[in-house]
Amino acid sequence: MNTDYTQILLHAVSIAREAGKIQLANFRSARLQVETKGNDYDLVTAADKACEAYVTERIRTLYPSHSILSEESGTDAMESEWQWVVDPIDGTTNFKSGLPYFAISIGVKHHGETVVGVVFAPRLDELYTAVKGEGAMLNGEPIHCSQCTALSQAVVCTGFPYDKAENADNNIAEAVRVIPRVRGFRRMGSASLDICYAAMGVFDAFWELNLHVWDVCAAYLIAAESGCEIHSLRENRGESVLIAPQALVAPMLELLAPEV
Repeated sequence: MNTDYTQILLHAVSIAREAGKIQLANFRSARLQVETKGNDYDLVTAADKACEAYVTERIRTLYPSHSILSEESGTDAMESEWQWVVDPIDGTTNFKSGLPYFAISIGVKHHGETVVGVVFAPRLDELYTAVKGEGAMLNGEPIHCSQCTALSQAVVCTGFPYDKAENADNNIAEAVRVIPRVRGFRRMGSASLDICYAAMGVFDAFWELNLHVWDVCAAYLIAAESGCEIHSLRENRGESVLIAPQALVAPMLELLAPEV
């Protein structure tokens, strides 16, 4: 294992755990301040901002020459071979509503390639980690993707983009095609955790349209290191992706192809 990557993983885990304490201190709090961003579906809370402030301050203290891309602040102007990609709370709607399915996501890129991934769900006490080439872990134990080979036996997960009311390419038609073909269908509300659940085989497949890089940077590495295949679904809808074991890729891609 690359020594730099090992040290960065340890720091990223420590940062994520401390940020998780901030989340838990604000979870189900009557004092939680909530704002909307682009529309009524896209929320940001005071806890998002507090977590982001803590995480970025720690990264800048530990790695002053590294750049940072974070959901609420965007990217800084620093030129660096290293970039930290941060979603302070992935699953803000769940967090605001008192649902325990939310996480902090921290991915680290080196020369544009993700080499470290950490997704921590504090209320569930689930810590997902990966270093490129070293496998994926949940709370220090190896995880692997599903071995499911038939859609009729699969439990799949998805989500819907924030612009679903304005853009007809909103995943509704795809979901309608998939639901009759699978054993179970779930919509959980945190893409980074959804992908980690695919990485550990809880979900047999996951797909979503129009995600952002901070939603998926860390989770993509965790999924890839668990044995999942990652396939782009669109070139014009942000991070639009299918994550599944090899046996389910072709039948899922057939169902998810855009209607013409």
